[in-house]
Amino acid sequence: MKNKYYPHLASPIEINGLTFKNRIFGAPMSNPELDPDCHMREEDIAFHANRGKGGLASVCIGLGIVEAVGRSHTKEVILYDDMSLPSLKRMANEFHKHNCMATMELAHGGKFGAARSHSGADYSLIGPNNELNAQGVQVKAMTDEQIEATAQAFGDAAKLVKEAGFDMVFIHGGHGWLLGQFASPYFNKRTDKWGGSLENRMRFSLLVIEKVREAVGPNFPIEFRMSGSELIPGGYDIEEAVEMAKMIDGKVDIIHVSAGIHENDDVFVLTHPSMFVEHGVNVKYAAEIKKHVKTPVATLGGLNDPDMMEEIIASGKADIIEVARQSLADPYFPEKAFCGKKDDITKCCRCYTCFFNYLSNRNYCCAFNPVIGDELENKFGFPATTPKKVAVIGGGPGGMEAAITAAQRGHAVTLFEKRDVLGGQIVHEKHIPFKKDMYNFVEVLAKRCQEAGVDIRLNTEITPEEVYEMNFDVVMSAVGAKPIIPNIPGIEKAKGLNVLEDETPDLGQKVVILGGGLVGSEVGIYLDMIGKDVTILEMKDTWAADAYWMHKVAMDQYMRKGTIDIKVNTKAIEITDEGVVCETAEGTIVVPADSVLLATGMKANREVANEFLNTAPRVFEVGDAIKAGRVVEAVKVGYYRAMDI
Repeated sequence: MKNKYYPHLASPIEINGLTFKNRIFGAPMSNPELDPDCHMREEDIAFHANRGKGGLASVCIGLGIVEAVGRSHTKEVILYDDMSLPSLKRMANEFHKHNCMATMELAHGGKFGAARSHSGADYSLIGPNNELNAQGVQVKAMTDEQIEATAQAFGDAAKLVKEAGFDMVFIHGGHGWLLGQFASPYFNKRTDKWGGSLENRMRFSLLVIEKVREAVGPNFPIEFRMSGSELIPGGYDIEEAVEMAKMIDGKVDIIHVSAGIHENDDVFVLTHPSMFVEHGVNVKYAAEIKKHVKTPVATLGGLNDPDMMEEIIASGKADIIEVARQSLADPYFPEKAFCGKKDDITKCCRCYTCFFNYLSNRNYCCAFNPVIGDELENKFGFPATTPKKVAVIGGGPGGMEAAITAAQRGHAVTLFEKRDVLGGQIVHEKHIPFKKDMYNFVEVLAKRCQEAGVDIRLNTEITPEEVYEMNFDVVMSAVGAKPIIPNIPGIEKAKGLNVLEDETPDLGQKVVILGGGLVGSEVGIYLDMIGKDVTILEMKDTWAADAYWMHKVAMDQYMRKGTIDIKVNTKAIEITDEGVVCETAEGTIVVPADSVLLATGMKANREVANEFLNTAPRVFEVGDAIKAGRVVEAVKVGYYRAMDI
């Protein structure tokens, strides 16, 4: 019998004798940290297992490196070491508890091995050609013997993974990694049997597939990742990708079609789609390849909506959906979808919080999910507690997360919000197309508040005296932040970002935005999208200095093709009826404006927050009441402060 909500997405699929319970697989996600020997820690196992627990049919552990010279950074599972077996066996066992198949990625960085991964002054990397890589490290063209040895290393790694109890191996042949470097006309400049024609460029990948098949046997699934287009001048496009897929058709069991290469920032934000491109932007490559092969085809790329996933499978564009970031935002979204609870799914907003923390802070993180990275300590649910009477002051994301968590733990929670709607500052983003998933998040939180039994009191600007008189045991102060208002003549003529809550904001044609940080830049993009003439004024020497670099790359792509005028090193000194008077290095200028919007930053509303101190035996502060910041800090603190009750 088929699932009544998602009959195609929920249907099992048999791959080389192995039945996967549905069509949603976990794409490879690597580990930001491992133990000193590059083996998986209990924290890493708990992170991946939580993804499997939520209903994914398979989860792939990313970046298993097949030989030492192929390491691209310091935290990759080393599959050339038999001592990786114990942690991998633990990982496979955890997946199998949830009827989730265990998959391991086999990868090799080739010419993009990072310098910090290796030691010694005279080391070199390997790749298709003799060259220096971007870090100035010597890359030596692989000899026939080295190619054979590396192919055998893939096979040996696959054998170890199978011995560990994994159910499938995943060969990384895309994104500009070693096999992709050989397959690419952009990277591969060889003139021997390993370069030139497509047949020659694919020879290495086919050899690796052969060695892996020999190692695991005929009845063990092999998934092969390729880019459906490299998305760069001189790289291969979908026409050549189709021919590549035909070459591996029948030799592997899943053709996993991604896109792009990692070593180009503009392409990176398409390989891992930003919020500025449409959902499913890379599905077209899988759909085209599927027309030409018999092997099941997998697709991915920022997919977060089960309705879209169902359509992709039902229409025959792909056989399998793969997700990574969405399984961070909501690891349990498959189970929710298949049980008719899609309205409770937290959708990934493609903000790159996870990437930033992975690369910079070396931890797992999600802006919307406070448990990500702390799965081990949350493994057994909420600790026991004595029910208490709790007040939450403020209905932004942090306040709502605190209210939900406290109510789910058995406390009697009342949430006071002075406005007529929950959501805090995110309400400003209701009509911004690329922020629809962000706005969906606060709608989901509001629904969860109701379902958790939170007593929600809108249009209620409660006073500290009233709170004190109501004898709460705990007060959660989530009063938020307030705008920083420059002290310049005419500032009263400027408008706050709350004007964006109207679907057609009354701003006139020429709009000047004071402040070119992340918020001001995003607002500028939105106003440009709806046809306004936008000028952004920023005192610093760069715009969006507070944005994650991946997100800024994505914004920069839009800025280059849009018509926004960004003026850095520019200080507004007065707002007049004609526009904004500014100081620049070249002298004083006037920027004409019909409207001026304030995006000069936020600061904690300490005056209000301080008033709620001592209104109950315990007062906890949450989110912007402590320090103006991002959603990720507000949600995480809201969750853990509620756990402290």
